[in-house]
Amino acid sequence: MLKKDCVITIDRLYGSGGRIMGKKLSKELQIPFYDEEILKMASEESAIGEQFFRMNDEKAGNNLFFRAIGGLKSSLEEPSLDDDITSPENLFRFQARIIRKVAKEPCIIMGRCADYVLEAEGMRLVRMFVYADITTCIRRVMEVDAVDAREALRRVNRISKERRDYYKYYTGKEWQDMANYDLPLNTSSMDLDDAVELVKTYLRLQKMLES
Repeated sequence: MLKKDCVITIDRLYGSGGRIMGKKLSKELQIPFYDEEILKMASEESAIGEQFFRMNDEKAGNNLFFRAIGGLKSSLEEPSLDDDITSPENLFRFQARIIRKVAKEPCIIMGRCADYVLEAEGMRLVRMFVYADITTCIRRVMEVDAVDAREALRRVNRISKERRDYYKYYTGKEWQDMANYDLPLNTSSMDLDDAVELVKTYLRLQKMLES
């Protein structure tokens, strides 16, 4: 069991196995796992249709200025209830509010700039980045999504670019800069169950697990 003041955030290349690892860790550590659940919770709290959150999920906003400079300075403010309530930036703020709320208890949160959102919250974070070489990503996408190699490559490139742009837009940081993370993990030649054991070893070394 993860200690009370600890939260794990996971960013991942598409096809790296990061989501599967997150769910396995959640089960073994007996803590909640949040991915798309964040969208539903934000929709319920804001009374904004879930489709708006899904349309903008892990995609950069459309403000050209922020796309150019990166880092939306107001991204962590309280969400607005005015005319811009469904803007991508405001939807991000609603999600950030939910992330802060669920992180009051030990949990695992996938993507959505959760590492950035929680940096100033005072809990102990393990910021993971799961990646793999392109061949491994293509193979895993082919297996999980039941598509051919060409379509798998297209998805890996498109979704990874969306996540990279999204992270830059809201945080001003480079998504694949490993200096942003506590535990970068290459799963290219590693079974995902073994990768989970490696993470648990790291948590034990950091004294983040209950005895």
